[in-house]
Amino acid sequence: MRTRLLPLLIVLMAAVLLALGIPLAASMAAAEQQKVVVDRIDDTARFAALAQFVTDGPSGSRRTSTDERWETLRSELDSYHDVYGIRAGVFYRNGSAMANAPGDWFVPQTGEVRSAFDEALLSRRSHDPEQVWPWRRGRLVVASPVIRDGDVIAVVVTDSPTGSLRSRTLHDWLLIAAGESAAMLLAVGAALRLTGWVLRPVRVLDATTHDIATGRLKSRVAAAGGPPELRRLARSFNEMADHVEDVLEQQRAFVADASHQLRNPLSALLLRIELLALELPEDNEEIASVRTEGKRLAQVLDDLLDLALAEHAEAELCLTDIGELARERLAAWAPAAEAKGVLLTGDCPATTGWADPIALSSALDAVIDNAVKFTPEGGRVEVTVSFGGDTAKVVVTDTGPGLTDEELARVGDRFWRSGRHQNVKGSGLGLSITRALLAAGGGSIEYGRHEPRGLRVTVSVPRHAEGAGADERAVRTLRA
Repeated sequence: MRTRLLPLLIVLMAAVLLALGIPLAASMAAAEQQKVVVDRIDDTARFAALAQFVTDGPSGSRRTSTDERWETLRSELDSYHDVYGIRAGVFYRNGSAMANAPGDWFVPQTGEVRSAFDEALLSRRSHDPEQVWPWRRGRLVVASPVIRDGDVIAVVVTDSPTGSLRSRTLHDWLLIAAGESAAMLLAVGAALRLTGWVLRPVRVLDATTHDIATGRLKSRVAAAGGPPELRRLARSFNEMADHVEDVLEQQRAFVADASHQLRNPLSALLLRIELLALELPEDNEEIASVRTEGKRLAQVLDDLLDLALAEHAEAELCLTDIGELARERLAAWAPAAEAKGVLLTGDCPATTGWADPIALSSALDAVIDNAVKFTPEGGRVEVTVSFGGDTAKVVVTDTGPGLTDEELARVGDRFWRSGRHQNVKGSGLGLSITRALLAAGGGSIEYGRHEPRGLRVTVSVPRHAEGAGADERAVRTLRA
């Protein structure tokens, strides 16, 4: 979630900084240019004041008392050009020069200079030039009229290079970029802290939910920071988890108590049935049927108690040699398979995994028992141990009748048995107990078809302590 939320916050903050920075940069560029334009206006006004009383005609035919003023104007223009590198001149209405610097600069027939000159002839200062940007080369032209007795007699024109202006603008922009970068770094740091503060309770809640979902019902959300809403959610979650744990504990206690309380009356009932059977013929079918149902009921009660204990038992996980454990169970079930005429084989190389040895042994017993039980005489049951990735697997396959797709979807449910196997001994709780025992240690059990016929059962346990949720401080290694 953080990887999705953080880019969104960064994009929003970048958009805000750009929305503020771009107008600021444009404003600073306009301000720099306006300073230059104002300075040039002052310069043209000064030159216009000097040229106002110069009465020499374009041909220079009359040079009387005004020659000194003309010399002053020309000297000022030459100094101005030498010092600032700005072309400047005073031009009569017909475009001829009263005085200009450099001497070979005149008003062209087209272009920005001509447009500014023509506009000044209308007795007003030329409009502000277009905005100069750092990447746009050009000249800055300002023209002002020289007015005498209400008439425009000449025009003062300045044509300035923009290199210095563009450099100052670029410098200002670099300062803005540096400030924006620093602000962006601060914003990213703030976003990291903010997302961490907001999402920390969510991560804790997610981890706790996973723990509870995998059977660690004692897990609770630890007190953490974050927004008040998430803190309230954490408290509500803990209250809900407490309530669910209480309900499950009451259910387990009820099943255990019911199984225990029913066992004594059932034992007494079976004893009376045996006493009654002494007074009846040995081949009485009704007594045999009652005995069978009584024993079946006793087995169901025992399985219910085992299931209640398995669903709430704490697994004692340790590093276990899965291959050795599977070989032990194969040896234990070999006599039963041989008695039924079933070939029981195995390929069980040394493979380690994290499991409760007692729980895993019980699970393998239930799976191998079912495989031998439903495999007909002359069939084959094979046990294979392997590992891949983060799990170690024990695969049990048989050549029995197998299950349909609908039956595969229900296998492992409590008290469920295939309609084809109702006459086979069992309570329908064995695989449910197996699943509960494996889940307590982070393991699982899966069912599938074994081609060409039969059932394939895969028991998986984690190979690493992290996947099993084991406490490494309590690790103990089982050696062969």
